[in-house]
Order: sequence, then C-alpha cells, then structure tokens
Amino acid sequence: MTDTSDQREQRLQKLTTLRAAGVEPYPARFSCTHSAAEALAAFVASEGQEEPPVVRTAGRLMAIRVMGRASFAHIMDGTSRIQIYLRQDEVGKEAYRFFREGFDLGDFIGVEGSLFRTRTGEVTILVQSFEMLAKTLRPLPEKWHGLTDVETRYRQRYLDLLVNEPVRRTFITRTRMVTAMRRFLDERGFLEVETPVLQPVYGGAAARPFVTHHNVLDADLYLRISDELYLKRLIIGGLDRVYEIGRDFRNEGISTKHNPEFTQMEVYQAYADYNDMMCLVEELWHAVAEQVLGTSRLTYQGHEVNLMPPWRRVTMHAAILEATAIDIEEYPDVNSLHQRIKELSLEVNAKPAWGKQVEELFDEYVQPKLIQPTFVLDYPLDISPLAKKKPDAPRLVERFEFFVGGLECGNAFSELNDPLDQRERFEMQRKQLQDGDEEAHPMDEDWIRALEYGMPPTGGLGFGIDRMAMLFTDSSSIREVILFPTLRPKPGR
Repeated sequence: MTDTSDQREQRLQKLTTLRAAGVEPYPARFSCTHSAAEALAAFVASEGQEEPPVVRTAGRLMAIRVMGRASFAHIMDGTSRIQIYLRQDEVGKEAYRFFREGFDLGDFIGVEGSLFRTRTGEVTILVQSFEMLAKTLRPLPEKWHGLTDVETRYRQRYLDLLVNEPVRRTFITRTRMVTAMRRFLDERGFLEVETPVLQPVYGGAAARPFVTHHNVLDADLYLRISDELYLKRLIIGGLDRVYEIGRDFRNEGISTKHNPEFTQMEVYQAYADYNDMMCLVEELWHAVAEQVLGTSRLTYQGHEVNLMPPWRRVTMHAAILEATAIDIEEYPDVNSLHQRIKELSLEVNAKPAWGKQVEELFDEYVQPKLIQPTFVLDYPLDISPLAKKKPDAPRLVERFEFFVGGLECGNAFSELNDPLDQRERFEMQRKQLQDGDEEAHPMDEDWIRALEYGMPPTGGLGFGIDRMAMLFTDSSSIREVILFPTLRPKPGR
C-alpha cells in the first residue's frame, strides 16, 4: 500500500500540473439540476419514454474503473451514489486524458449527461461534459481496511461519515427524532423558546458548572447546566406551555453515558403535575419511535424494548426493597441506613446524606435491571430541591426519573412553587455546598423573587436527546450519537 505522505505528494504534483494547464481545481460553483437520488428517480419515472433525461449533478468520486478508452466511476453526494460512464469518443480525447490523469478517488466532479441503464441493470449517466470541482490532497481511508480505530473516527468524524454508512444513518435518525419531537409538542400547543446559555447563577440540576468571565462586565458567568429556572420564569410570565431543545454543560467525567456538552429537551406545562408528565413522556417517545423507526419496538444491546404505553410505574422505595431487601423507610437516617447496608454486605459507596445514600443503592442495584420503560417515583427531598413535597410523605417529593434499556433517560417533577419552601431548600443546599458537595444547588435570590410573583401548579420534564438517540440507534456509547464528542487533547496540541 502506498504511504499516505507519498500519495499526498503525488496529488500536490497533479494540482500544480492542473493549474499550469489553466484548470482551476477549486471553482466557486457548479449548478446542478438533480441530486444523485433525484437523478435515479428521474430515470425510473422516464422509462418507456423515447428520450432519456439529461441531468447535471455532482459528487465525490468513490470508485473508478478504467477500461482503455472508457471508464466507469461512482460518485456520491448527500443523497445517494450513482454510476457515471465516460467514453473518449463522447467527451473527446483531451478531456478523457484529463479525467484519467487528473482525477483521484475522493475528488469532487461535476458531470452532465443522459441517463441509461447498463446491461447489468445499473442506472448510469453517460457523461457528455465534466469538470473538476475540488482536488483532494489526502487519500480516503480504504473501503475494507480504512477507518476502524474508534478514537480516529471521533476525532475525524468527517471521514467517519464519509466511509461508514451506518454512522450516517445514525445521525440521520437522530435528526429525524428531534424533528418528530418538535412536531409532537407543537401540535399540543407548546411554544419553543430560547433561554440563556451564559447565566449569572447556574441551577436546575445537581452538577458542577463550567465558569467563564465576561471582560466588559467584569463578571463571572456559568455555562448552563439546565434550562429549568429560566423556562419556569416563562411560566410565571404567562406562557403556559414551553419547551427548549438545546445544549447544556456539566463539568463532570466522560464515560460511555456522559459527555460534558450534551443536548437536552426540557418542557414545562402550567396546571399539570408529575402524573401529567409521565403521560407526556410515554406518548412522546411512542410517537417519535413510530414516526422515525416505523415501530414502537426497538432492540438495544440485545434486549427487545417495547415503548408502547402505558409504561411500568414503581416507587423508589418499592424498587429498592425488591432488589436489596432494604426497606428505606425503616432506616430514616444515614447512620442506620449505612449499618443496614453493612449487615447485608452490599457493595455501595458510602454517602454523607440519607437521600444520596438511597440514590446510590438505587443506582447500583436497581437501575441496571430496568430494561423495559419504567417510571421510578417519589425521590428523597434532600436530593430534589426544586420539586414539590408529597402531601402524605414529607421526606419525599413528587419526582420521577424514567429508565429504558438500563439507561437513566430523564427527570421530572411537580414543580415547587412555594417561595418560602424554596428558600428553605436552597439554604439546605447551601449548607451541603459548604460541607464540600460541589454539586449542591446554589442560592438563587432572583429565582425566589420570581416565585414570589406567583407560579401556577406546574409539571416539568427534562430528558437527554443523546441517550434517546443511543436507544433508537442501538449505540453502546454516547460518543456514537454526538457528531463531535469531547475528547482528551492530543499531546502537543
């Protein structure tokens, strides 16, 4: 195999020769009458007619087969691949020599010609004229032995998309998911809005923020970790149904399930609670699956998952009791809960607060088993500072998370709208922050001020688009569904 540096040098020499001959290898434009897919469709529609369609189309050369005075090639654009056929008798001797000597795999070519079907049945363009649209200086990865290294695929996603068809399908599916989601919410009267990415006080989730500095204002700002508090301000302002699909940022570790920059959908509905949000989730996910996949059943990592509503509902208390034999209500403080965990020889990281220890038990022993869509209800109050208390269980809140394929996919509340209670929760969070919990929620006086103007009963929901895309495309890593995932910098860069 020719060394890549040698091939680049050869292509540079061709580039020099082309320019010396008066050929511009990077023209500014080429007007197409058809994409590759449209050209294929036009031929099928014209079969039986006397005159075949004439098309102008363009694409990247993906294969070339030279046969003396004629050559076949395949070009690819963003819609499809189509074969082209160049004959010396058709394009002229000099032009044909230009094609054979000047073009390499990966170059962009614009062609004009009539469509026909070869003896093997392939729709093909008989080229009457062509031109160079862009000369590539680096060879594409080989078809069978090329771009397989995972890190290279992520760092050079443009090549990954170019040579790996399943990767293109993954991101097309992701885009169609978001389109279907917007359609679902718009049809139900929700208004899509935009809220600040740079915020003077971060909030709406338990996470460490990224910090930046605005020079003119001489003020630190935070990349948002959630859209929640600004969207709820809009509920206060009289916009009763709002949603946002946008980027959030959390200064945390990188794993197959986490990327510091991720896409989230958040939706808020006045005069609703977490029961309404459960109905919204299962209806939305089912509708999106039907529109994008054509079915409510999908396969994720060897498991068949059925998104057909209704989904299972179980309290966190019941789920932990079933999985570990620990009744968390019988161990209402962190010390007694630690002791019970020790007695049962369960392998769980020790946490400083009761709610965090309950959550750790759940994450370790319950979540991996939640393959079929499941709502887990009623979380501890001390890890849920923005959710409304359960009237019959004041240590718990009206909150759920939902799980599909063993993945935590989203979070929802009956939103806390009592400003006095909200202040007490923030004070509790501030103490946790002072005690070293870097993910505790900061005090937000402006949010409390907004609540004092009155917010109606509200249901709120947020879920990750990336994890939804993992499920819809059967991807084991979040990096497979983010076009340009965050990676460790290479040495020297």
